Amino acid sequence: MPMKHWSVQDAATLYGVREWGNGYFGINSKGHLEVAPTQDENLVADVHEIVQHLRKKGIRTPLTLRFPQILADRVEEVNEAFKKAIREFSYEGSYQGVYPVKTNQTKEVVEELVKAGHKYRYGLEAGSKPELMIALNMDLHPDALVLCNGYKDETFIRMALLARKAGRNVVITVEKMTELPLILKVAKDLKVEPQIGLRAKLNAQGSGKWETSAGDHAKFGLTSREILEAVEVMDKKGLLESIVELHFHIGSQITDIRKVKAAMKEATRIYAKLRKMGVPIRYLNVGGGLGVDYDGSKTTFSSSMNYSIEQYAADVVYTTKDICTHEQVPMPDLVSESGRAIVAYHQVVVVDIIGLIDTTHTKYKVELTGREPQILKELAYTRDNMSVKNFSEMYNDAVTQKDELITLFNLGYLSLEDRSKGETLYWEVCRKLSKLLASKSVKYIPEEFEDFNTSLADKLIANFSIFQSMPDHWAIEQLFPVMPLHRLKEQPTLWATLCDITCDSDGKMEKFTDLKDVREEIPLHEPKAGEPYYVAFFLTGAYQDILGMRHNLFGAPNEVMVQVDEDENFKIQHVVRADTVDDMLRSVNYDPAALVQGPTRKGRGAKADAAEALRALMAQERQNTTYLEM
Repeated sequence: MPMKHWSVQDAATLYGVREWGNGYFGINSKGHLEVAPTQDENLVADVHEIVQHLRKKGIRTPLTLRFPQILADRVEEVNEAFKKAIREFSYEGSYQGVYPVKTNQTKEVVEELVKAGHKYRYGLEAGSKPELMIALNMDLHPDALVLCNGYKDETFIRMALLARKAGRNVVITVEKMTELPLILKVAKDLKVEPQIGLRAKLNAQGSGKWETSAGDHAKFGLTSREILEAVEVMDKKGLLESIVELHFHIGSQITDIRKVKAAMKEATRIYAKLRKMGVPIRYLNVGGGLGVDYDGSKTTFSSSMNYSIEQYAADVVYTTKDICTHEQVPMPDLVSESGRAIVAYHQVVVVDIIGLIDTTHTKYKVELTGREPQILKELAYTRDNMSVKNFSEMYNDAVTQKDELITLFNLGYLSLEDRSKGETLYWEVCRKLSKLLASKSVKYIPEEFEDFNTSLADKLIANFSIFQSMPDHWAIEQLFPVMPLHRLKEQPTLWATLCDITCDSDGKMEKFTDLKDVREEIPLHEPKAGEPYYVAFFLTGAYQDILGMRHNLFGAPNEVMVQVDEDENFKIQHVVRADTVDDMLRSVNYDPAALVQGPTRKGRGAKADAAEALRALMAQERQNTTYLEM
């Protein structure tokens, strides 16, 4: 039942924005979403006003909003957490963060991270030749690390070693033993001493969706026997000093801090034993995995995490110190490769709702004249006589009656009008049952009806492609927070799911974040005729940009970098226009100009005129975006 009074506080609770927003997002007195990119409530901007401002400038939804100040704030938060832990535990080494470029390779993102991280000697990690080229062309601090991970060929290695020779602090991680001879061969050819890291294949594993990326069957890393073999090879060549890093990785989005502690204990023991063998390792690289609390529940659920950044840093530092002290070896400089935790928050995808699929056909009512077929009279009786006492029996009757309705129609005994009336009566039964189940008068809800209201959820059509903007939701059921940008002073009246505009039945969102469970629908407002209704997806800054697919040839949406100033002002820093129809056709090897000429055929009269009009329309459409213009 609708509440008598609805406030923005109610909306904040309903959508959980205080929990997953991490201080970056909230709701203002206008009932609009606001962003606080430095987690300072005195430095905020109205996101709905930003979208309206862009709309007036012809930059329409769907669009990706990027807030570079959030990137800078995340870099600072991680680095300061490690600095604090180092001071608190009197740790004798230092900390250097490294951003894995694969998480989001967008030029504006990487440049902002490098700028923000310069004072922290913040480095970059590259897993391919293009990513290494990006890293080597950034204005990094002279001491910042450039880590080369992943499988490498000779050209990759040569590029890295030439950068090392040119003065960059490049470390090449050995992922498999066959890489080591190649690295040494190229280093000898170039007359440069390499800096080498050894990735250990730990027994410890992470938690969540990516826990199988570590352990005995991990794709990357050296076993303990292979690590010893690598040390022997380097020692024989007089290059033991070149082994400067021990690296491990136990998976992305680690949900449970206990998994981090277990991995740290194992990895630090390996480090300590290698130091005792005379291997002068300087860096202990704890890899990535620092999580993001997508649902705000602070649990070990796959879309959450049961620890804070400060707790993560403290456990890494304390565990390393404890084991090094026990083993009586020098404490290494710590390195982490957090990507998701750095970039997830900075990006918001905004879409407009362009239609409603009314699942229960609320626009239609049926009043019988008494002359209808018996099956319609039975459905009407079920509708009119359903009550708290008999709803289970009556609903089952309605299901049977609907099946009989379809059978009679298929046999030719009912008209299309009769079928329409019968289906409408059935949905009226469902709506009545839904109200009964939601009322306090039903003391016990049978198991068969626990998900009944979910099955009746309306479907809102959003002008975007889930495959392009949130591929992880489709591929691995990653949950992203969702909420409207505005009308948050109004109580939502719909429980809905979201559909995109692709011609694919998988182009939908039917799972949503919740503090206690996973929702199968989300409360939203019914769109008003002639007024845009905006819904936003949050924490999409990690992986979604580069994994986005061109399904149905829907391209990347408009992208905008927004700087927030004092007095609730904002400045549009940079705009990347959406892919056009032209761009997408060229991406699959078509010549748009030739396609436009195709419909033009020799002819006379109306046919020739229509062909020319079609050609003109197609030529005009080439420079438009691939999304619907409503």
